[in-house]
Amino acid sequence: MSTVKMARVGVTPARVLRSEWHKFWTLRSTWITLSTASVLILGTGLVMAVGHEPAGGGPGEVGDPVVLTLIGVQFGQILLPVLGVLFSAGEYSTGMIRASLCAVPRRLPVLWAKAAVFAAVTLALSSATVLATFLLAQLFLADTDMAASLTDPGIAGAVAGTAVALTLFGVLGLGLGALIRSVPGAIGAFFAGAVILPEVLSAVPSSAVQDAVAYFPARAGESLGAVQQHDGALSDGTALLALCLWALAALVAAGRLLKRRDV
Repeated sequence: MSTVKMARVGVTPARVLRSEWHKFWTLRSTWITLSTASVLILGTGLVMAVGHEPAGGGPGEVGDPVVLTLIGVQFGQILLPVLGVLFSAGEYSTGMIRASLCAVPRRLPVLWAKAAVFAAVTLALSSATVLATFLLAQLFLADTDMAASLTDPGIAGAVAGTAVALTLFGVLGLGLGALIRSVPGAIGAFFAGAVILPEVLSAVPSSAVQDAVAYFPARAGESLGAVQQHDGALSDGTALLALCLWALAALVAAGRLLKRRDV
């Protein structure tokens, strides 16, 4: 009888996932950040569509209906990584991580469950948001040079790539939060490394440096979410691989630290 009882109350992957799922949705920041990101992406896309003139548009927008209608994903690239940091590093600031690791002594399942829950939710939300934004924006662009359909070559891939890039940005933020264990520190590291550093390096007059900049998260995300690629942009497969490796590297580093260091 005692063996049966212990089996029922034991730690299982499903129970760890369920625990992280409840934690994620009980955070006020989850609801606020996800809803804000969706509204900003949708609202910006509709504003761009309504205000578009056939002869207008910036250098990165002309000729690419996906970039034009989904330009609001730049807000998502800020908000989702911040949410990822809050979900991971927030437990260290509140001290709740001690209870989590006491309940799951092996530690790593907690990190993997966090990443799985976060990735699943953000991918579902990002996919729904970017698809709805593109389709609604096209209602206003039907008779313009930016009219496009999901069946047109490259359109569906760019829309899907945008959602995937947003998700991986968020997972990268989560990994940095678990690695640095400080909300301000992880947010600062994300923006310094993923946003600011590529812009600084892009000013360096070196072809090798310019090639390397294309593999940074922000530039890889741009390549993955565009139909028309500019010179030096990565292919879709390479851009996806680069983003996956950035996110995975942050999670693996956080996992190694979690195993070797006390809370």
